[in-house]
Amino acid sequence: MDGGVLYSIGELARRTGMAVRTIRFYSDAGVLPPHHRSSANHRRYDPDAITRLEMIRTLRELGLDLVTIQRVLASEISMSQAAAVHAEAIDMQIQVLRARRTVLRLVAKRDSSTEEMELMHRVLRLSEAERHRIIHDFIDSAFGDVNANPELVGLLHSAMPNLPDEPDAEQVEAWIELAELVQDTDFRAGVRRMAEHQASERAGGDRTGLHHELTGYVRDRVTAAVTAGISPASEAAGVIVAELAGRYADTFGRTDSPEYRAELLRRLEIANEPRVEQYWRLISTINGWPAVPSLAPVFDWFIESLHLHAPAGSGKAGQA
Repeated sequence: MDGGVLYSIGELARRTGMAVRTIRFYSDAGVLPPHHRSSANHRRYDPDAITRLEMIRTLRELGLDLVTIQRVLASEISMSQAAAVHAEAIDMQIQVLRARRTVLRLVAKRDSSTEEMELMHRVLRLSEAERHRIIHDFIDSAFGDVNANPELVGLLHSAMPNLPDEPDAEQVEAWIELAELVQDTDFRAGVRRMAEHQASERAGGDRTGLHHELTGYVRDRVTAAVTAGISPASEAAGVIVAELAGRYADTFGRTDSPEYRAELLRRLEIANEPRVEQYWRLISTINGWPAVPSLAPVFDWFIESLHLHAPAGSGKAGQA
């Protein structure tokens, strides 16, 4: 112990380069207890205090609080344990700071109002479970008490928006837009109409699931027609309508007829809700999924053509 040498606070300050008031603060806090006190009640420290002070300074510069430092110095927890806990806390702070930076950049970009800024900040502060709850509540409100297509309901519940830990501005904007969309009364009413229509069809015996193949066929057939310059009012469009109506009738176990064409038209008009596409586009943006081309122009053309052309009397005219 260097021949029993003891140091005053002033001497410790000179040897470590730390301020006297800082050393006194650490001593009063209990992380640097004096070796003993002189007859004049002055604090005296042994040489180990220099090493202890250097460790305290390093840990404080790394951001550890005094309680944790005291536990390390008292060997209550190891240095590695303290470092791991503190590193995790810093990670959380970084996430919070990045989220705040994203909100501020969006506010600057959009010239947002105070209300919109508060909404952005509130959305980012939600946990993933809380954000998912917003979407599940929307799905339950639209589909929960009707016997709609179970495959669609399952798809909706499985395709949750997962905002990453470090979202970019586009993802945050998409989440805010999605949160507003699923709480929009008109949108909810439109999705509810879709659910009730599906339930009505299922009550009539329809047990088909999702119709990706049929949708893909309609997309390709109509896209080719539009590319070829075929207008909905043209005779060629009437041939395509007959073909597509026949495809729908086959898929659902029906026969193409004036009555069925009227049902098909209603089905398409109810399903052609543009904000449903917006919903999936926002989910894709948040999750970083590839953008899916819009089907709205395809079904707009099909619906207009179906309106304009007299339905077939019976059978599956024009079916390929």
